[in-house]
Amino acid sequence: MTAHPHTPDLFALSEIHGPVLRPGDPAYPDEVTGFNLASLHTPDVAIGATGPDDVVTAMRWARATRTPVAVQATGHGANYPIEHGLLINTSRMTDVDVDPTTRTATIAAGAKWSHVMAAAAPHGLAGLCGTSTDAGVVGYTLGGGLPVLGRAYGYAADLVRSFQVVTPDGHLHESDPQAEPELFWALRGGKGNVGIVTSLVTELLPVPRLYGGGLHWHAEHTETLLRTWTDWTGTVPDEMCSMFSVLRLPPIPQIPEPLRGGFWARVAIAWPGDPAEGDALIAPLRAAAPVAVDLVGDMAYTDLDRIHMEPQDPLPARECCMLLRDLTPDALDAFLEQVGPGAGAEHPLLAASLRHMGGALARPSAVEDAVCSRDAGYFMESVGIMPAPPVAEAVEQATRRLHTAMAPYGTGRTMVNIHGTPGDEQDRARAWTPEVYARLRHDKSVYDPDNLLRYGHAVTPA
Repeated sequence: MTAHPHTPDLFALSEIHGPVLRPGDPAYPDEVTGFNLASLHTPDVAIGATGPDDVVTAMRWARATRTPVAVQATGHGANYPIEHGLLINTSRMTDVDVDPTTRTATIAAGAKWSHVMAAAAPHGLAGLCGTSTDAGVVGYTLGGGLPVLGRAYGYAADLVRSFQVVTPDGHLHESDPQAEPELFWALRGGKGNVGIVTSLVTELLPVPRLYGGGLHWHAEHTETLLRTWTDWTGTVPDEMCSMFSVLRLPPIPQIPEPLRGGFWARVAIAWPGDPAEGDALIAPLRAAAPVAVDLVGDMAYTDLDRIHMEPQDPLPARECCMLLRDLTPDALDAFLEQVGPGAGAEHPLLAASLRHMGGALARPSAVEDAVCSRDAGYFMESVGIMPAPPVAEAVEQATRRLHTAMAPYGTGRTMVNIHGTPGDEQDRARAWTPEVYARLRHDKSVYDPDNLLRYGHAVTPA
């Protein structure tokens, strides 16, 4: 093993039920590759876990050999290349067990939101999914989980009742508000810094249908729509969820006509109430400028992907986010200067978006957690596709320019799931308040004093 010549052979991992792979094995590339192709992983060992026992065995081996550990399910959040060490792939662990009586679901580590939807929909129930049902439930929830219906129902972490988690000492824990409450706190918003979650139990909601979709305007109406949308967000009920985006869509088959290859201003809508009331609420948006493509209407919750239409195929992406206090006129001017029509149709960012926060997202969780975005009025996210070095450099520069321009209007913090490539300790700490970050570091020193879980958006032990 390249990084750890002192480690013993892999005999101790022979008890693993899934594959144990090293570089050069034919199945190795598929085992380590995630959805975000911008980060290519090269661990010394990759394990395809099939259940909690495999994770326990892997962690005990890692502790005995002092081998650093990373975990990946779908790889949507793969913003950091994993070099050397051990990668535990949980994508085979996809069981979802729905209890319609208690309105809960027990969800294994590798399950996607699409798996939860398929199991919950026959009972008229739904989970607090993000903008893509292809993303993994556990990693999303550990980062807080910002749902499409967040203003109506809060963060996904708010609904978690318990975790089954393997800590770096190789022990399997059941963590809830009564049993190991500090571990429960750190897992809801603290990402994967204190252990590897093998399953969680979460509440489900009786939301079989919603009113949603996207309103699209040609790019020349961007400024009008942005200012109209910003004013409109100050008038709507908490249950109205929306996001304004500037989209420069490439001419590729994955994007449906007539949006393919276009330059658009879009408002994505999600309203869990009566469709007629939702229709009346968004009337000011439809009246602001001629709508080119109107895809908003009544839909099954299982069709949630129709709202944001995120890519379903792996690609190399650079994402970044920022929490904003408010959208002042100066903030809108700065945003338009960076990504509006004046920046050109060939601007390298695929999407620059502003999401309306507040509502249930501003309310404290019934049980204290590590989510630190409840004071934000809006949330800004940018995404660029990075297929080759010249384009990748342009995307990086455009990302930095946008976030530098918007920094005066921010809270100074990000959200861990969409933070993007983690930088130094000061940069990583921006996902939390100083108090929460200090508490996470303390918990890290308790549960992972050797810092085995050091990849990705990691916290250093106190």
